[in-house]
Amino acid sequence: MGRLIYLMNVSLDGFVETPERSLDWSVVDEELHSWFNDREREAEVDIYGRRLWETMAAYWPSAESDPDATEAMREFARAWNATAKVVFSTTLETVEHGARLLRGDVGEHLAQLRREFSGDMEVGGPTLAAQFIERGLVDVYRVVVHPMILGAGRRYFPPRESPVPLRLAETRTFASGAVYLGYQVVRS
Repeated sequence: MGRLIYLMNVSLDGFVETPERSLDWSVVDEELHSWFNDREREAEVDIYGRRLWETMAAYWPSAESDPDATEAMREFARAWNATAKVVFSTTLETVEHGARLLRGDVGEHLAQLRREFSGDMEVGGPTLAAQFIERGLVDVYRVVVHPMILGAGRRYFPPRESPVPLRLAETRTFASGAVYLGYQVVRS
């Protein structure tokens, strides 16, 4: 059974976006983009909430033909387009680019997705991820910490009433100053 992985860029103070919902504060250079490309190729399914889906779907389906795209960006577009996509939304009526739209209990849907797909599933978007985190369904946390303090915005982690024990599994420091931390959930 594949793992549920939560991966996002995070500021040093734990935010994934500014109060204005901007993502422009992170520095994703060619080295870091290539690392993200490898993660995308490892995932069998990308799971998105509405907002992150709309951000991704607005660019990546046609990014390979963007004359301003770098080679790493074109490579990500190829990997992204080849990966199965699921979108959780209560407001969208349809989704494009071969994605599947789901509504309802994330736990029930995840159980079905785990029966359908044997590989890793990567959840993106802090609002949707919070629902999986609250139910204890995330297996791996991948945090790319950028050398930036935002001071406010949307947090990577939702508030919790009980601790979640983790084991550090991977680290990497990038030339940009970003640091990757990969943690596995310790299950009893």
